[in-house]
Amino acid sequence: MTKRLPFVLNASVLITLLAASSAPTPLYPVYQDRWELSALSVTVVFSAYTLALLAALLTTGGLSDHVGRRPVLVAALALEAASMAAFASADGAGTLIAARVLQGLATGAAASAAGAALVDLDEPGRRGRSALTNSIAPPAGMAAGVLAATVLIRHAPGPTVTVYLALMLVFLGQAVAVALSPETAHPHAGAWRSLRPRIAVAPVARRALVISGGGVVAVWALGGFYSSLGPAFVRLVAPNAPQAAGGLVFFTLSLSAALTVWATRGLRPVTATLLGCSAVPVAVALSLTGMHLVSLPAVFTAALLAGAAFGAVSQGSLRMVLAAVPQPDRGTTLAAYHVLCYVAMSVPAVAAGLLTELYGLRTAAHLYAVLVAVLATAALLTLVAAVRVRRHSPAPCPWPIGQCHPPSTGGWSVGPVLSDLQDPCSARVPGRTDP
Repeated sequence: MTKRLPFVLNASVLITLLAASSAPTPLYPVYQDRWELSALSVTVVFSAYTLALLAALLTTGGLSDHVGRRPVLVAALALEAASMAAFASADGAGTLIAARVLQGLATGAAASAAGAALVDLDEPGRRGRSALTNSIAPPAGMAAGVLAATVLIRHAPGPTVTVYLALMLVFLGQAVAVALSPETAHPHAGAWRSLRPRIAVAPVARRALVISGGGVVAVWALGGFYSSLGPAFVRLVAPNAPQAAGGLVFFTLSLSAALTVWATRGLRPVTATLLGCSAVPVAVALSLTGMHLVSLPAVFTAALLAGAAFGAVSQGSLRMVLAAVPQPDRGTTLAAYHVLCYVAMSVPAVAAGLLTELYGLRTAAHLYAVLVAVLATAALLTLVAAVRVRRHSPAPCPWPIGQCHPPSTGGWSVGPVLSDLQDPCSARVPGRTDP
């Protein structure tokens, strides 16, 4: 019981942060009409958030391992509240970009600290709960943010202000709650050194990140397209559709992703990742079909399938990566994982915005679909090859990829990893006979 409330609090922080990150998505058409923004401008606004988030991850990603989760979270939530105030007062593209930068810095600092706190609070009898929560919180939060903003656009006065003021109050309340909660980490020296920009992955997690990384890139790139250009894509397919449809297509993707994370939680991590990668080419093909047939139902079905792929790959890959990471390395490993995710989300989105300006959204959508499908197919082949190698190894590991110790206790430990791509389970444990 003592861990339940802090666990729920840190999960709510992740959900609210991602809700705030997606809240502008259905508002982009409003901003475009009000300030005459181009498609490239929209993707720049979108990517300002992700680039600032990356900068925060590279510098503060491991800070909570040294100073504690609580001070990092309190400061980040206060900064997030300030970014909401900046959104509410935005009067053009410049102030919108500034607000997104503040939001990215706050989210980057908080994401690793809150995610690592969830791992700290994991209970021996409920292994995997933290990885599941870290996987389900982003899509659930993004779905909630898009839905709230979409509803407010239709029913509330001043939708570009109301949603941000409500979120600001939530963040301030969470900052107070975190300040009063117990510390979950064990602070140690090296805080200033940890601020040097770097990407560090715990050795036991490197192989899992390498073999699942292609799938992660594919699904986050697909999410970036729907988040930034999804409303414009809906306008292209159905110009007379209600304005809310633009935001609801990303809501469909996010909700589908969250439900898929929950539905596939009992699958082995590698199985979930394989299923997700297999769904990506089908999703992008269906999306293009909807564009050519001028079929909005096909576009929404594609978003549903894309969300399922996002959820399966996200939860499977994260479970693979986090399975054996020790407490001192959790913040930095999560930060490195998030760096990969947000680079994959932002860089292709900006490229799509540029292609849209040069050749039109129709051509950009075709090129984007081909890129994502190729990435997902390459990831699928890599995962299949890794599973085959493991099956034919002389001492196969009885646990899922990335889990190099038995789920029960017994004093066993994992031997040193001999190389980044070697199966860590092939490193023999003294005194142990592999089944």
